[in-house]
Amino acid sequence: MDAEAISEGQTKRHWFVQGMRGIWSIPAIMLMLSFVGFAAFTAEGGIPVEQVMFMTGMVWALPAKVILVGSMLSGANIVTAFIAVTLSSVRMMPMVAALVPEIRNRRTPTWLMLVLSHFVAITAWVFAMERAHKIPRDGRVAYFAGFSITLTSANIILVGVAYFLVTQFPPLIGACLFFLTPVYFLTSIWVSARHRVIYWALGIGLVLGVVFHEVAPDFDILLAGLVGGTLAWFGERRLRLRQKGGV
Repeated sequence: MDAEAISEGQTKRHWFVQGMRGIWSIPAIMLMLSFVGFAAFTAEGGIPVEQVMFMTGMVWALPAKVILVGSMLSGANIVTAFIAVTLSSVRMMPMVAALVPEIRNRRTPTWLMLVLSHFVAITAWVFAMERAHKIPRDGRVAYFAGFSITLTSANIILVGVAYFLVTQFPPLIGACLFFLTPVYFLTSIWVSARHRVIYWALGIGLVLGVVFHEVAPDFDILLAGLVGGTLAWFGERRLRLRQKGGV
């Protein structure tokens, strides 16, 4: 092995370890506290702990897991649960599409990006997008891998331990921990947004969420996201065209 290959391997190990240290960041800690709330939710619903740990690693994104558990507890059949979780996870596709150009280089194998795409969720995505430009391109994939794999592994262990402890918590404490997730998601997306259409989509979606909760409570989140995002995109596009003198 030549000196260049050794140096490259050391660089990747260095950035992988740096990514692992992100487990002590505020985003990671907030997510882990939310997973304690998730453990309380599943324990109260009687979901076996081994299934909770398995879905933590396999489904990963917390909202999708909440939908899955909610479907299980409501008695929904497997096809309905599959469709609901799939629709929830479709939002990850544009996130992956935005992240890949930021972290990969010409030598990054496609199979590695496919594997790492499993770990893309709001926390890992925001964490990587905020820090990627500060890291040499050759170390970005290793950095993201170190953070995301460590975060996922830590939460698998955490829910396994917390599952047996949260039954001693007052219900209000578990609910507050679980509520940290949507609060953190909203603030993280707002801070990391790079285009005004994202701010518009969040604002419109929040307002429509209240409306659709009263009109169609079974589909309120889906409709708020779909309609709110569409209106924001259309409105921002019209404004952009007017500014350019296109209309």
